[in-house]
Amino acid sequence: MLLGVLAMASCGGNDSGTASTSSSSGSSTTSTTKATGYTCATGTATASGSTALLPLVQKAATLYATKCPGGTITASGGGSSTGLANVAAGTSDIGDSDVPLSNAKTIDPTTVTDHQVAIVVFAVVVNPKTGVSDLTLKQVQAIFAGTTTNWKDVGGKDLPITLIERKPGSGTRLAFDKTVMQGTAEAANPASTQDSTQLVVQGVTGADGGVSYVGLASVTPDVAAVSIDGHKPSADTVKAGKYPAFSHEHMYTKGAGSALAQSFIGYILSDEFQAGELTTLGFLPLATTSAQSLADK
Repeated sequence: MLLGVLAMASCGGNDSGTASTSSSSGSSTTSTTKATGYTCATGTATASGSTALLPLVQKAATLYATKCPGGTITASGGGSSTGLANVAAGTSDIGDSDVPLSNAKTIDPTTVTDHQVAIVVFAVVVNPKTGVSDLTLKQVQAIFAGTTTNWKDVGGKDLPITLIERKPGSGTRLAFDKTVMQGTAEAANPASTQDSTQLVVQGVTGADGGVSYVGLASVTPDVAAVSIDGHKPSADTVKAGKYPAFSHEHMYTKGAGSALAQSFIGYILSDEFQAGELTTLGFLPLATTSAQSLADK
């Protein structure tokens, strides 16, 4: 019998929710059983890093265990920089990151392998009480730079803007700064800075004038995703080249990675996962566009 276990926990200021999936096998060898586009492996592997990518990794870990008995994947957050540092140090088998290796200046690029696994669309999210549903790119830049401070100045309610940023080092912040801010610095004194996607959503929900940015997969019914220049964050607008805030999600391994790490990443890249659960989680398949966003350069 196969047992799938999913557990989540929180620790300190980081989003360190964890998901562990396992099956009833103590073996640590590579299986010869073939699945769609990957070879099942047994043993244990750990993945840590991006909180934006965490829901996808957790779901993939659960599904992998049902398809590859004997494989245990444990996924945790901590942030993109943490994921890269962990895999470079050998403390995680997989480093989940929104950050391309070219921006990780402290990591020797010859020691790790970059596996692009999905496309993430970022959304500017606001508290519905702001009365805002569409902003121009210039308006978004002014809001996050701190020069626009009331929603009435951009067509919303007479309500002070409560600006919530991601902490420096966040992969989500790096992608947002490159694709949306495009050289305009974020405000030095926001209402708060948070180090996880979940805390960002909570902050926007809890402030009538709240605004921030998250991966589209993390948009909840309590916040509203804003269109930019009339274009909603979606697969269609990314395909058409009309929505700028997207980037690729990365899973890094040290060298080629362990047999289980390679197998797990292979499962995520398989047609069945790319066209299935990946899309239901709010991510886009790699085949969506061949374009590399500003965040990936």
